[in-house]
Amino acid sequence: MSLFPEQASTFASHVDALYGFLIAVTAFFSLLIGTLVVVFAIRYRRRSPDEIATDVHESGLLEIVWTVIPLGLVLIMFAWGASVYFRITRPPADAIDLYVTAKQWMWKIQHTDGHREMNELHVPIGQPVRLTMASEDVIHSFYVPAFRFKRDVVPGRFSIAWFEATKPGRYHLFCAEFCGTRHSGMIGWVYAMKPADYQAWLSGGASGETLAAAGARRFQEQACNTCHAEQKGARGPTLVGIFGKSVRMQNGQTVVVDEAYLRESITNPQARLVEGFPPIMPTYQGLISEDGLLQLIAYIKSLSPAPAEGAAAAAPTPTERKPAKP
Repeated sequence: MSLFPEQASTFASHVDALYGFLIAVTAFFSLLIGTLVVVFAIRYRRRSPDEIATDVHESGLLEIVWTVIPLGLVLIMFAWGASVYFRITRPPADAIDLYVTAKQWMWKIQHTDGHREMNELHVPIGQPVRLTMASEDVIHSFYVPAFRFKRDVVPGRFSIAWFEATKPGRYHLFCAEFCGTRHSGMIGWVYAMKPADYQAWLSGGASGETLAAAGARRFQEQACNTCHAEQKGARGPTLVGIFGKSVRMQNGQTVVVDEAYLRESITNPQARLVEGFPPIMPTYQGLISEDGLLQLIAYIKSLSPAPAEGAAAAAPTPTERKPAKP
């Protein structure tokens, strides 16, 4: 009987080592302090009613020792925890992009090539996987114990996280945040597969419209191409090659165009205005679902020089489309 779930990701050993160290330090000092409390209570108890306590002179060396040792242990915990945190929160550049939408009480996963899954996630081992997650209703939490992977999915914003599976197998997927009456049923499976098996699964399943192509269709349906055209004098900034770049705002600040900024620009376009463009874009809050937002962002990412999964080839650029009918 194992005390911990199976280690099946590159995070697992680092998280378990840090957790083991914290448990060991806690257990050591709990036993030490508890033992000393009992020993001192017996040894220095009052033996007679008229006994008078003697003065105790403080030891400067003792004060330094029991201050420096805890400080050193806390600094070790901080440095170690920060190292693990930065490892977990910085996706590699070559990670596979997947998009997750949480909804009471299910997980909807979209692959960039058009594959869609419900409460199941197929991934290759030895390959980093980057998840862009959104919630359609309440807070959820994407939790895979074997991967030591957990990330809250909060309404109104994207949650970005990544992992890399190391062992083939089937692993539990839970929602780790109470999300309603059927919270306990919001479970699923993550299938970690050898690269060849994963490619066979991709080729064997029926794939629909790619995520970028679906985003391009929504882009045209919402008439976004009438303003965000790649031509001089357009009413909005061009989106070609914008993802990952820094843009200057009207207030003088510089912002990196990432998923969070694009989402904010769609749902609350007046929050941060690009320098040189008027505040004429309407809000699409409530008009586009979380799935639609993920599709639009996948499309905009595909217009950058380094498209995800070759999606740019399947999606036309704004200048290749006719304006939508009013």
